[in-house]
Amino acid sequence: MQTNNKFFDDMSKVMTNAMGVAQGAKEEAETAMKSWVDRWLADRDFVTREEFDAVKAMAQKAREENGQLLKRLDSLETKKAPKSKK
Repeated sequence: MQTNNKFFDDMSKVMTNAMGVAQGAKEEAETAMKSWVDRWLADRDFVTREEFDAVKAMAQKAREENGQLLKRLDSLETKKAPKSKK
């Protein structure tokens, strides 16, 4: 036999509403925290991963070109060096 108990119905509604409010508060807190972290990071002048990778690639290319230029310079210096007489 099922009875309608107004007290339990009301408590169920209150709990359901409380859970909805708690969920809303959680989402609002997460949004506020994310916003704060984004502002904090922006104030620190950190670079993005894309910027870091671009500069890293440029440095690698510069090192490779530097190595090629050193080899070319050594080759030119070897050709230009006076031959010793024996």
